[in-house]
Amino acid sequence: MRPLFFRVAFLSLLMAAPGLRAAESVRPQDDLYLAANGEWMTRTEIPADRGLVLGTDLHQRVEARVRALVLAQQKQAAKPGSAEQQVASFHKAFLNTAHIERAGLAPLAPLLKQIDALATVRDLSTWMGQAQGRLQTPIWFWGGFADFRDPSVQRVMAWQGGLGLPDRAHYLEAAHAPQRQAYLSYLTQLARLAGLSEPGKRAERVLALETQLAQAHVPQEQARDPARMLNPLTAAQLQSAAPGLDWPAFVAGAGLPANEALMVTQLPTAIAVAKLARELPLADWQDYLRLRTLDEAAAVLPAAFRAANFEFHGRALSGAEQPPPRAEQAIDALRGALAEPLAQLYVARHFPAGQREQVNEMVKQIVSAYRDILQANTWLSVSAKAEALAKLDTLRAKVGFPERWGRVAQGVPVRANDALGNRQRLQRADWLQHARTNGQPVNRGAWAMSPLVVNAFYDPMQNEINLPAAHLQEPWFDASADAADNFGALGALIGHEIGHAFDPMGAQFDAKGVLRNWWTDADREAYRARTAQLVAQAAQFEALPGLFLKGEQTLAENAADQLGLQAAYMAYRRSTKGSTPSGEQRFFLAYARSWRAKHRIEALRTQVAEDVHAPAPYRANGAAVNLDGFHEAFGTRAGDRMFKPVDQRIRIW
Repeated sequence: MRPLFFRVAFLSLLMAAPGLRAAESVRPQDDLYLAANGEWMTRTEIPADRGLVLGTDLHQRVEARVRALVLAQQKQAAKPGSAEQQVASFHKAFLNTAHIERAGLAPLAPLLKQIDALATVRDLSTWMGQAQGRLQTPIWFWGGFADFRDPSVQRVMAWQGGLGLPDRAHYLEAAHAPQRQAYLSYLTQLARLAGLSEPGKRAERVLALETQLAQAHVPQEQARDPARMLNPLTAAQLQSAAPGLDWPAFVAGAGLPANEALMVTQLPTAIAVAKLARELPLADWQDYLRLRTLDEAAAVLPAAFRAANFEFHGRALSGAEQPPPRAEQAIDALRGALAEPLAQLYVARHFPAGQREQVNEMVKQIVSAYRDILQANTWLSVSAKAEALAKLDTLRAKVGFPERWGRVAQGVPVRANDALGNRQRLQRADWLQHARTNGQPVNRGAWAMSPLVVNAFYDPMQNEINLPAAHLQEPWFDASADAADNFGALGALIGHEIGHAFDPMGAQFDAKGVLRNWWTDADREAYRARTAQLVAQAAQFEALPGLFLKGEQTLAENAADQLGLQAAYMAYRRSTKGSTPSGEQRFFLAYARSWRAKHRIEALRTQVAEDVHAPAPYRANGAAVNLDGFHEAFGTRAGDRMFKPVDQRIRIW
């Protein structure tokens, strides 16, 4: 029998009647997520230009701040070639839709002509290499990672990709037939707008090609398994292992050193894609590249392309009713293209001095809690426990922003009347910086994520967590708030990221970031038995009628949620030297509020299909229901929907 709370939160979120004050009618004992967020859900409308709205609204807040900084910069004279000039010119070009309309497809014509001229598999391979940074090809290169075997050396990863639909499931499962039909219509429209003959037939061939790519893709739960990803191969070795594609030409076109190994993360996919490159008609590949190029560039193409792009990506996949205002799109594009100069301005204005130290102190307290959790563990072997504690001892936290800034875009021409060219030149410059570092020593001070990104992550090869400045603000962190709010929100997030050091992926790396098995067979079996319980619990969550969560796909994130909340709660109680029942309840309510979100049905379906993160209600309730502290704080008892007997609570560590 499925616990009722797994359905209540999300169905209430989607169908709550106006005027229902859910926060007053639902107790935390019955549904923590709905008790914390119900009132917000009933009074919150999803904006017409979005598929979901987050209660934290940090993305929009950061966007508004960046817009103000950009507008202030534009009022000042800027030296040609300076970061200020680049920012101002990029922004102006993106907003100049009249010029974009007059230009039509002319800015894209050189690329389309290159595709027309492809005559051999070697040509195809070279072109796809030259597209790196601008376009995600069926095998694409991802830079900035440490070598799994030697974390002091940087390696570029070769990753599966190149799909126009969100995930392989959208091509292969009957439930996604409406999205496939919408995609086919979109491809047909792109071909028609580009003046291509027989647009419907071309679209069908491209969809058929992408379906074969999807069939070749490794499922997500396998694609991120480090043991399967450890395939270091040079271009010459790939030519032997995966014949069909011209790997040396592909690597050369990408600007990568010829003789340095690549981390081929999904080797079966690379083998299958290379075979398709040889076997499928070149004309099919040309149509595929034409339509993928048009799709990628749509934001800076004439209005008809932008409208078609929204109908598919916005309406069909996320349920949005209208596109975001152009001004918002401009700032979002600018944050992606010129992140560093904007981040420097943002940090100087919006990241208060001393905040880094406060967050670092929270990290120390949560690491201390982790240490006690690991030391108290009863199923780890003595040797494995020592290795796990060593990971904590060497863990680093990057908080706020880099110690040293580096100008990735320095010297790249940015012009006030070239929206497409600006975008492509900056994308390529960013990629080439990563390409040049393949095989070079790792820069431990470099940041893989911009300080402007509202997110955080753990890097197992560097054994470090990254907490960008944009995320370190209310409601996640407030220097004047009490410990219950800060530990319940940001503390649980910090705990979550550290938890990735011990999730099914991170636990395969040792304290130095080397992919190495430091577990005994008994350790591994005990861990699998415990995580299998999380897989089963997640699979009971019914996000929509008949749509259940994928337990294996979301396991790593759910495991990090579980352990992170446990460590944050322990650190909170210690920080207050004897917390009160009221404080403990506010801790869990703050945790639930940190996941506050409201989705359109289309966006939710897409998330369940492709995302390794569970929907928000599950992340709040699914972790809390297994924590003794939650049940003690709210006094749950048999009959409460969130009650779970002590002997049934999942305890991984």
